Amino acid sequence: MERWDVVVVGGGPAGSAAALAALRTGATVLVVDRAEFPRDKVCGDGVAPEALDVLAALAVDPAELTAGYPAVPRLSLRSPGGATVQRATARPSHVVPREVLDGRLLAAALARGARFRRHAVRELRPDADGVTVDGALRAGVVVGADGAESVVRRALGLPTNRTDRLAVAIRGYAPELPGQAGTQVLVTTEQRWPAYAWSFPLGDGRANVGYGELVSGGATRAALVEGLHRLLPGVAPGRLRAHRLPLSTGRPRQPDGRVLLAGDAASLVNPLTGEGIFYAVVSGALAGAAAAAGPDAGVRYRAALHRRLDAHLRSSSAAARLSRWPALMDAAFRAAAADQRVFDDVVALGLADGRLTPRALTGAVRELAVGRA
Repeated sequence: MERWDVVVVGGGPAGSAAALAALRTGATVLVVDRAEFPRDKVCGDGVAPEALDVLAALAVDPAELTAGYPAVPRLSLRSPGGATVQRATARPSHVVPREVLDGRLLAAALARGARFRRHAVRELRPDADGVTVDGALRAGVVVGADGAESVVRRALGLPTNRTDRLAVAIRGYAPELPGQAGTQVLVTTEQRWPAYAWSFPLGDGRANVGYGELVSGGATRAALVEGLHRLLPGVAPGRLRAHRLPLSTGRPRQPDGRVLLAGDAASLVNPLTGEGIFYAVVSGALAGAAAAAGPDAGVRYRAALHRRLDAHLRSSSAAARLSRWPALMDAAFRAAAADQRVFDDVVALGLADGRLTPRALTGAVRELAVGRA
């Protein structure tokens, strides 16, 4: 039977980060994916600078990864009640189509010694000494980085997220919004709340545009399309594709043993913004490093995730609960408009690993009191 130290299921950002981290421990690494690369992946395409920091620590050059896609230095937010704020972010983001981003990341892992094979995994059999994959591959550790519909997660017997902890979104490409070059735009609404639309410019005159809401709200494709056009009137995307977003409020406990879950497979999607690339590369890197622990990989990885993300995930979950009150969201956006520091706190919470800070809470409460006066 073919043997590898680490088999990574899924070649997206989480899988490539896992492969890069595992290679640094001297492991032999095979990445398997049901698709050939480069391939498109439904996503908002926004890459936060903190995600690039994680990849730089794995010796991936951020400039090479984002080449051809200029920095996006500004962010525009509109609250459910119409409060707006547009500011420069502390550090610029990039918008890189996943067909490009994922292909470049996987190429970096292959250049460092990983191997790739097109294969749709159907069965895992973990035991004390390793994991058998589809009766043909033997791995010391398997990293499941195979997305929202993860076969690896199902093989572990872990259920999918509840519908109130699962979002669905549509995405397409359209001309960028007039006057919004270099600006990521997020628009929320009281209708079908919580829901939002986005337009993220690629820098070539096009933008990634989309709309998402909770599955528990009874979302249909027609409702998603209507929401996109209601919040971004005049937008004219080409083909629209849908995808599910398993939110971190429904993430499962990482089990002990030799099978690890990263990225969307671990329900690591920000419940406020739907951001997942930062979580993917962080969790993938931690999983790849933990794989060296063999039978203790699950315990090692769970502890590493706790140290790296637990305080942030508790903050984002609390903020997601608070956001159910549109008036409070309006107040938070007004506070961000009044204070750059609050704006930066909100951005870090929604796009990276920021906390729900006393400054942001105080500002929102103050604005809420002013609004009621």
